[in-house]
Amino acid sequence: MRSNRYDVAVIGAGIVGLAVAREVLARRPGARVLVVDRHAAVAQQQTGHNSGVIHAGVYYAPGSLKARLCVQGARMMQEFCDENAVRYERCGKLIVAVDESELARLADLEARGHANGVPGLRRVEAAEIADIEPECRGVAALHSPGTGIVDFAAVAGAIERDLRDRGVTFALGCEITAIRRRPGGSAAMPTGEPGQTAGRSGRAATELVHAGGSFLADWVIVCAGLWSDRLAVSAGAPADPRVVPFRGAYLRLADDQPPVVRGLVYPVPDPALPFLGVHVTRHIDGGVLLGPTALLVASRDVSRRPRGRPAPRRGESPDGPLAHASGTLHDLLDTLTWPGTWAVARTFWRTGLSELAMASSRKLFVRECAKYVPAVAAMRIDAGTTRGVRAQAVGRDGRLVDDFAISQTPGATHVRNAPSPAATSSFALAREIVDRYEAAAG
Repeated sequence: MRSNRYDVAVIGAGIVGLAVAREVLARRPGARVLVVDRHAAVAQQQTGHNSGVIHAGVYYAPGSLKARLCVQGARMMQEFCDENAVRYERCGKLIVAVDESELARLADLEARGHANGVPGLRRVEAAEIADIEPECRGVAALHSPGTGIVDFAAVAGAIERDLRDRGVTFALGCEITAIRRRPGGSAAMPTGEPGQTAGRSGRAATELVHAGGSFLADWVIVCAGLWSDRLAVSAGAPADPRVVPFRGAYLRLADDQPPVVRGLVYPVPDPALPFLGVHVTRHIDGGVLLGPTALLVASRDVSRRPRGRPAPRRGESPDGPLAHASGTLHDLLDTLTWPGTWAVARTFWRTGLSELAMASSRKLFVRECAKYVPAVAAMRIDAGTTRGVRAQAVGRDGRLVDDFAISQTPGATHVRNAPSPAATSSFALAREIVDRYEAAAG
């Protein structure tokens, strides 16, 4: 590395962190920017383990950051893909009410979508559902023709290549364990080598501590996803909210079958939960995914099957009882000692039991999707699975933080909550984050 001090350091090489680094360079050409991530490559956590949907902005409370930034971000995402030859498709989405008890919630979603400016959103009745998706059944639906699909890991790779071409330094496979603000003056500063310091006078710096030493930056922007709360607390922020990990697992229909959906088919979600329910999603590679589940798990880093664990047996869900056996004691204690975890469990215990049942049985998993796409019940499921962990911020009182959450400590900007639609919104969210960084940094 050219030096151990940077103008801006970004912690997290998921799509949000990469978009933030890109936005910093757009405003400050020539700035010395560092991107750090605990994984050896970009997009290894939430970015690389999701359904790949470019959301249109239907679900989010009008006036929220999610509502505003999703609509802007979807447009910016498609523009980026056009400019960088990243394949995507506007395949459209149906949000389907399977019986009349869901019509009121469907109407609420329609009102939200129109308030948020979702392009082309309209309500369709039962006969037209079959015109749009021949295998889909319901009493009514919302059709969002602008909803799209993309491989967000491919988008992240394109951003990484651009950043490297523009001189951004990457420190991958480097876990930041603490963030400390060091005042200006003649205080000793770490050099980056363990146990070594050097006298340094001048402006204040933020120190990023890692196993081999530390980096220094004038300002740090933390987009660390599942580890965002720990780094924020190390920098002096409150412990509230805390990240509680939820695993999402997808089944995949075997590829050598007739296509069952043209685009995306979703249920009407429970408005009390920040999850959208299990859905039928066509992926940009042509495959069709069912899911995801939303199961509270022990570890924050369980995207892949633990070493030595066999593939799921016939009839077993990919997210069954052994799925979280690799959870670390630290993560488990963090979750179990947080009062908000128990408040969530008391409030949503019925939902938890339902998710656990689906996590233990492929039959139940598929049956849930077959409520609105009956044909999937007779289709073969691929032996392979896709899974990832969602960083859900939970307040001490058990409040599930629904909107994006951004905060400040001296010398650092922290993204404390950035679940879906963070990937869709990433370029617009990056603008918001850098706006707040610039306001705080003066």
